[in-house]
Amino acid sequence: MLGRAARQVLLWTSCALVLAACGTAPRTVPVVDRTTPAKPPSGPAATAGRESSRLIDADTYIVKRGDTLIRIALDHGEDWRDIAQWNSLEDPNQIRPGQVLRVTRPGSTAAKPADSGVAQVTPVPAPSQSASRPLGTPAPAPTTPTPVPAEPVAPPATPVTPPAARNDPASERVEWGWPASGKIIENFHETRNKGLDIAGTPGDPVLAAGDGKVVYSGSGLRGYGQLIIIKHNNTFLSAYAHNRAMLVKEGQAVRRGQKIAELGSTDAESPRVHFEIRRQGRPVDPAGYLPPR
Repeated sequence: MLGRAARQVLLWTSCALVLAACGTAPRTVPVVDRTTPAKPPSGPAATAGRESSRLIDADTYIVKRGDTLIRIALDHGEDWRDIAQWNSLEDPNQIRPGQVLRVTRPGSTAAKPADSGVAQVTPVPAPSQSASRPLGTPAPAPTTPTPVPAEPVAPPATPVTPPAARNDPASERVEWGWPASGKIIENFHETRNKGLDIAGTPGDPVLAAGDGKVVYSGSGLRGYGQLIIIKHNNTFLSAYAHNRAMLVKEGQAVRRGQKIAELGSTDAESPRVHFEIRRQGRPVDPAGYLPPR
């Protein structure tokens, strides 16, 4: 057994070692970031940029199943023969789903005006009189402006332009007339009816609603029966459906009020003329363009 003196020496040594350990600065352990890196975004947010590169511009159209060249031309306000020519179609009836067609005249897209390069100078306002007036000088008395008499408002010219036509450029406006004199039996609706249905007796005259050129005369558009389409300018087409007899040919120039067909009931429940106005291929309400009866 150790003696008393030896045990005291051992105790003192242990205490000294403990105190030395407590006074030593702790070591720093490096921190390693082991978190999982964020995954790249997926879904619509990730594909938005890629999808934008797949969009078709306003000059072209991708053919869908069931499309016909007549339908595409009507929906874009063009002559189907022009679309066939722009796309070098040997057989206009042979178009296939997924085919990309040009639907505007080459070179017709309006270019944006180029920058003139002239710097715009912002005028600097002249210093006020109060800033240049010496101290102690009284301010001039305010002057009362002379009232300017208001110009009389001129009455509107006659005939009054229909409300919907007022937004069209003057060069593209059409002097519209009614295609038939019967009673309206179905009004325009954006989804149910793309024009006006006017009742009548078989054989009643169907009149051209405006000056233009016949771009289609036939029965190749399902649901329209015997159909005539007139192109009035680069903005407007008009369509006349369910005719009993066709009195004009494609390419023929017609005048407003000219008899172009006989009213009938082809592809319709009763004798009528279905009349449409298309503005840049989009159906619009004819009531906003036709004159009051």
